[in-house]
Amino acid sequence: MVETYVLVPGAWHGAWSWRPVAQRLRAAGHHVVALTLPGLADGDDPRRFTLEDTVDFLVGFLDRHDLTDVTLVAHSWGGYPVFGAAHRVPHRVRRVVFHSAFVPEQGVPLVDDVPPGHAALFRQLAQESGDHSVVLPYSVWQSAFAQDTPEPTQKLIYELLVPHPMCFFEQPLHAPALSTLGLPVSYLAGECDLAMPPGDYAWCPRFPARLGVEPITVPGDHEAFLTRPDAFVSALLHSHTVDG
Repeated sequence: MVETYVLVPGAWHGAWSWRPVAQRLRAAGHHVVALTLPGLADGDDPRRFTLEDTVDFLVGFLDRHDLTDVTLVAHSWGGYPVFGAAHRVPHRVRRVVFHSAFVPEQGVPLVDDVPPGHAALFRQLAQESGDHSVVLPYSVWQSAFAQDTPEPTQKLIYELLVPHPMCFFEQPLHAPALSTLGLPVSYLAGECDLAMPPGDYAWCPRFPARLGVEPITVPGDHEAFLTRPDAFVSALLHSHTVDG
């Protein structure tokens, strides 16, 4: 069955990060669009945008192109704009896939849904940035987000990352659980993803439980959708049979 995929990146990433996945999905006959959200284009001023702007952008894109029966795929922080858009235009959405992604709770910003040490680091980096943005130090990103990726690739990806508006971490969404929409959902979890550390704040079982689903394991770290696209696409296509 041919699907329409709209791929939404996480913090610090843009449409570029989805290119290997998009190429493989198109080769399999699917329609695919990868987006760069406001505030995450190269050269954007992080102070100009709000979290709601990212939701508006995604909703506006679906409306302008009159897309329906869409599979929304969210990576990491991208769970926030995807969650918001699904509530705004559920009639355009066929299903929602979260990949090592945040599943928001009503009124809870991301900075309150991560370990306290993460939150303190984000606030410190934003305060020191001069434009209220967050850029992770290479050593932090390397060890927690891409530790299963060869070092030359780590360095290349890191050079492509952009500053992330801190307000995207500070502002909540005001919408009920996704289950209220009755949409099929699935959750893909990186096998050795340490962006959320083991324990109470780990990706699993916390976020799949908010959706009421069992996670589907994907090989690799937090960047595996980019560095292991074949495995990711296989899991993504398999999720279609799991979520119905």
